[in-house]
Amino acid sequence: MPNPRPHLGEPLALDLLNTRWIAAEGPQDLLTDVSGLRQWLTDNELTAAADDKTLKTVLTAREAILHTARGESTADLNTVLDHGRIRRTLTPTGPADIPETRHPEWFPAWLAADNLLHLLAAAPDRIKQCAHPDCVLWFYDTSKNGTRRWHSMLTCGNRAKATRHYARKTHPR
Repeated sequence: MPNPRPHLGEPLALDLLNTRWIAAEGPQDLLTDVSGLRQWLTDNELTAAADDKTLKTVLTAREAILHTARGESTADLNTVLDHGRIRRTLTPTGPADIPETRHPEWFPAWLAADNLLHLLAAAPDRIKQCAHPDCVLWFYDTSKNGTRRWHSMLTCGNRAKATRHYARKTHPR
């Protein structure tokens, strides 16, 4: 089955936020059931059980990441992060950082929350929501000067340009 989401390929935390989008039919949510969770886990090459317990933890992480990305609250993100840790160890091939959670259903949620920490540490101003007023998608701005505005120039960027062009044609100065 083809992926229904319009924007893939963002870092894990933002990809989790992008499990909600706006389509012609209205708001969409990939994570309304276990099959949507299975799709998201597969998209991100995560091996975890696609069950109701994992779905609940991933939804909790999605809301926590959203509140943090919007600058509203960090408390929920810290609660998700409390469910896991990085265990540092020395392996036969050298040092390794191993993510661990107390309960397996928290593993994908914890990885997404941890990913947000990495994005915030690297460049918090590059975590952006698409500037189109009818779009809810998020992206990590990798442009050279950090001024990207749209999750995709082909969709939202062109829609905004077309709207401005139409306004100029129908309401000339």
